[in-house]
Amino acid sequence: MSLDHDHLHHFAHSLMDAGNSHTPITPFTDEAPDMEVADAYEIAADIIGHKIGDGRKIAGYKVGATTAGSRKALGMDGPAYGVILDDMTVRDGGRVKMSTLIAPKVEAEIGFLFKAPLQGPGVDAAQVIAATDYVFPALEIVDSRFEGWRIKEQDLIADNTASAYVVLGTPRQSVVGFDLEAEEAVMEIDGVETGRGTGAEVLGGVANAIAWLANKLGEQGRGIAAGQFVIPGSVVPPPLVNAGNSVAAAYTNLGVVTVNFV
Repeated sequence: MSLDHDHLHHFAHSLMDAGNSHTPITPFTDEAPDMEVADAYEIAADIIGHKIGDGRKIAGYKVGATTAGSRKALGMDGPAYGVILDDMTVRDGGRVKMSTLIAPKVEAEIGFLFKAPLQGPGVDAAQVIAATDYVFPALEIVDSRFEGWRIKEQDLIADNTASAYVVLGTPRQSVVGFDLEAEEAVMEIDGVETGRGTGAEVLGGVANAIAWLANKLGEQGRGIAAGQFVIPGSVVPPPLVNAGNSVAAAYTNLGVVTVNFV
C-alpha cells in the first residue's frame, strides 16, 4: 500500500460523509494519484466495518467492471468487487427515493443465491453452479459519491464499487439446464428500451465473474456464505435515472424485475 493509516481513515470518513449528505466529493485520485488498488480496498473495508459495527449485516456481494467496455473506460485490467449490506436491498417493484442518491444509474443483473459456501483458491464456474440454490432477476442501483462519475479504478473500489441498492426480483429459476450465457435482459425506462445484453457479456459468462469473486475473497481468508447472494455484473450499459422514472428489466426466462424512483 502507498498510503498510511491516517490517510486511509481520512478518505473513508470523507466517503461516508458524502454518502450520508448525498453530496459528491472530488475523486481521491486527484489528491492521491499514487493510490494503489490495495489502498482502495482498505478504504472500502473501513467503511463496511463501521456499518457492520452499527448493526448491519452482509447480505451478499457484487462484481463490477465485468464487461470489456466498462474496464476500458476505467483503465482496468480486471473486475472489482463490493459488499452488499442488508439495508441496501429493495423489494421487487419497490420505490427508491432520489433524495438518498446523487447521480444514480441502473444495471440489469442475473443474481445468484447460494446454498453452499464458496471460497477460493481454485474455484471455477462449475463449482459456482454446483453451490447455487437458484438464480433470479436483479437490478443494481449504482451511485458514485464522486463528482460527475469522474472516477478511476481506485476511486471505484474505495466507493464499494459505487453500489447503492440492489432490487431483488421475485422469480426464481434453478440453474440445472439453464443457459446463463444465452439469457438476455432488455432494460426499459418508462417503457422505452435503453439497452439489451446477455450473460455471455459478463466475463464470458456470469458464473466466471462469481468464480473470480470467490477466489479474490479467498486471498483474504473470506468467502461467500450459504444464504448470501451475488450479482455478477450488468448485462446492459447502465442508464442514468431521474425522479419519476420506472425501470424494468425483462429476461428471456427469468421474468421481469422493476423499481420506481420517487
